[in-house]
Amino acid sequence: MTTLSTLNKFKKDGIKFTCLTCYDAMFARMMDKAQIDTILIGDSLGMVVQGHNSTLPVTVSDMAYHTANVARSNKQALILADLPFMSYVTLADAIANSRQLMQAGAHVIKVEGGSELCDLVTTLANAGTPTCVHLGLTPQSVNVFGGYKIQGRTDDTADKLLADAQAVVAAGAALLVLECVPAKLAKLVTATVSVPVIGIGAGADTDGQVLVMHDMLGMVHGRVPRFVHDFLTDVRNSDHSIEGAFALYQQAVREGSFPTEQHQFS
Repeated sequence: MTTLSTLNKFKKDGIKFTCLTCYDAMFARMMDKAQIDTILIGDSLGMVVQGHNSTLPVTVSDMAYHTANVARSNKQALILADLPFMSYVTLADAIANSRQLMQAGAHVIKVEGGSELCDLVTTLANAGTPTCVHLGLTPQSVNVFGGYKIQGRTDDTADKLLADAQAVVAAGAALLVLECVPAKLAKLVTATVSVPVIGIGAGADTDGQVLVMHDMLGMVHGRVPRFVHDFLTDVRNSDHSIEGAFALYQQAVREGSFPTEQHQFS
């Protein structure tokens, strides 16, 4: 089984690892067979499963339900689960809601933000609950950002992102996610911090890669994000099966053929 110790060894040895979002038992079993290293039960389910136009309507109960579905059906991957919008504003809320997701089967709790999360990260770590801190484009803050925009392109915002990453790691964060940041900045953060860094739209130099499952299967409505590749119809997936797409993704990340320059931002 993949654990945090596994991912730390991967980082030390320069081995790239995979993460995919998942929300139900059937896909969890397929990811088990493909040996996907980590699974994220993402609040992205609000958009791809529930039909909302953002992640904001997702509740803790929603997250616990889908986390349990996945945890019952995948015994190999490290399971991360999102605390959804406004569910960790206070320490008391964060503790209670993290307990619910961990009891549903999560191994790591993912939260969005920067250095303001330090007390939360430390409190959860001291209670035996590892955290993954999501930096860069954080979808729960879409209304603050004024849309889904690349983060860290100016010197000031890049410096802040790096400082936030260092602060939350010092506070006890076990993992980081960097979303939609320039590849050079992601490379710097990855080299600077001691914990594994997972990228999405953050270039090839992070320790791991994550994609929304529906995106990497070509199930995208409207504009396809730059960082997405369709592994279902990829010619290397000879039978064009979903299990084949998962296995190809695992192989491509591990060997370094995904992502390429066309999937990153400068």
